[in-house]
Parts: sequence; C-alpha cells; structure tokens
Amino acid sequence: MNRMQNDDCEINRSWTRTNERRATMWLVAVATLLVAALVHQVRPQVMPQPLGQPREPRQANHTYQTNPYQTIFYHSGDLKMEAYYYKPEGNGPFPLVIYNHGSRAGAERREVPFLYVANVLKNNGYAVLVPERRGYGLSDGSTFNEEVGSDVSDRMMRRFHEEASDVLAGLDFLKHGNSGRSTGTTTLADAGQIDFRHVAIMGWSHGGIISLVTAGERHDFVALIDQAGGALTWNRSPTLQRELPGAARKIKIPALCMDAQNDATTNAVREVGDAIKASGEWEKTIIYPPFTPSSNPGNIAPGHLIFGIGGISIWQNDMLSFLTEHARSGH
Repeated sequence: MNRMQNDDCEINRSWTRTNERRATMWLVAVATLLVAALVHQVRPQVMPQPLGQPREPRQANHTYQTNPYQTIFYHSGDLKMEAYYYKPEGNGPFPLVIYNHGSRAGAERREVPFLYVANVLKNNGYAVLVPERRGYGLSDGSTFNEEVGSDVSDRMMRRFHEEASDVLAGLDFLKHGNSGRSTGTTTLADAGQIDFRHVAIMGWSHGGIISLVTAGERHDFVALIDQAGGALTWNRSPTLQRELPGAARKIKIPALCMDAQNDATTNAVREVGDAIKASGEWEKTIIYPPFTPSSNPGNIAPGHLIFGIGGISIWQNDMLSFLTEHARSGH
C-alpha cells in the first residue's frame, strides 16, 4: 500500500471517530432535554414573586379566629355603649353572667372582650355580657382618669355609680332590645334565649367595685362574685372603706369574694364579705396563696393579677361551683 493510500485510510478513521463523537454528544443532548422535560412536568410550578412583596404565609386552620361573641351597641342615657355578648351552643334559655372589667389605665380605648373568662362561662352553659363602660373601648364618655384623676373620695364614688348605670342599661337592652322599648342601636336576635330569672354579676378590681355597686342599686341579680374589688385603692381611701361595705349590706344575694394573699390588701374583700354575712346572706371568702404572674408591666401587687389569664386555672372551678349552686338554681 502506498503512502497516499495510507493517508486516505487515516483520514477515513479520523472522520469516523469525529462522527462517532458528534453522535454521542447529540444523544447526550437529546437525553438531557428529555430528562429536563420530565422534571418540568412533575415539579410544582412556583410563580415569580414580585420584588418588594412578601410571600403569603401558609394558611392555617383559622377556626379559632372566628369571634365567639357578638359586638353590640346600646345607650346609657345620652352615651352610646359597646359590649360583647356570648351565647352558648344550643337553644337555651341560658343563665346570664355580666362580667365587669378593671380600669386598664392607659389602655382604656383598646377593645378587650375578656375571652379567657367569657369562654369558660360560655362553654359551661352561661350567656355572657361584657360591657365596655363609659370611657372604655368604643363607648362614649371620658375615661376614668380624665374624670376622676387622683381623687379617691366623692368624685370617685360618683363615677362608680355612673358606670354601674352603664351596666344596668346593658342588662335592660338585653331584656327589651327586641321589643322596641330600648334606646339601643343594635338588635340582639337571640335575647329571648336568656333566662332573666338567673342573672349573676362579677368583676375584677375596679370591675369588682362596679359589680357590688350595681347589685346594690337594683335587685336584678341572684349571685355576685367580687374578685379583689377595691384592693389597690382600699388603703388610701377612707371613702371606699365606708362605701363598699355599705353597698354590700344592700345586695341581699349570695356572694363569693376572692383574692390572693399577696395583693395590696385582702381587707377589701374580707370586709365586704363580712358585711354581706352580717346582712344575713350566704357568703364565702377565698384567699388564695401568693401568686406570681409571668409578667407585671404595671409593677402592681402581684397577687392582684391572679384574676388575669395567667391565674384562671387557679380559681375557675371555685367560680363555676358557686355559679352552679347560686346562679342556675336562682336565689
């Protein structure tokens, strides 16, 4: 074989190797495209996120976000009042508990429906009314501090009686709102589900005072729970030391008075309890062991906070036992 023939053979072999490499590369490319196409079909499609727009959070079960209460509005004199109404499951009629909140100084205009108390009552078969008295939440009127300031005498007591009238106006609205005899601005469709022969009233701190004053002004109630009513003011107010036992002697219903050992004083509930007993009514005073709250931003007597959400497991059974005996059966 001559040299030219050898060169031709080498060229042919080179061409064959080149084509083989090209064919191999082509097959690899085709296989890669096929794999990519398959992956694209099964991969979840993610829409591009616009710049500056946060991603939507994953949706959780929002059943708990449904309000278990109805916000209602009614009138107390010329003032429009806000309140939260809780109705248990079922057809009723249900006994009613009116819960009176404390002063929450500095946060008066925040709406607070007191879910932690109201839900316990609602789940045990009680309808619940939580009034935002004058100066609180969306209710009209001046706040307590705007009207009373640092007074712990007559101006303070006058305000307590005004707030008691707001509570009674709420009760009247529940009774008569559907009949057109109320000045309320909201129709409560299921007001007829309440058994008004069995109405209890309760409150914490400032709300304990309001509960006591309200029950002393009108005999619409069958039971009272006083949770540390007046404890933070008692030691510096001779007026309160005189007026609260005086109101207690007028209520003529069974009462449960509650506090913790490390409140500012336990004398407020003790003397109120003694006055109720002296009037011939059933009364029980419970003083719980010292309570340590998980937080105390106002730096008040720690035992006073036992009636907040952190302490409800301590006293809820006492509350429910008392209400079962005195609010369900009547007085």
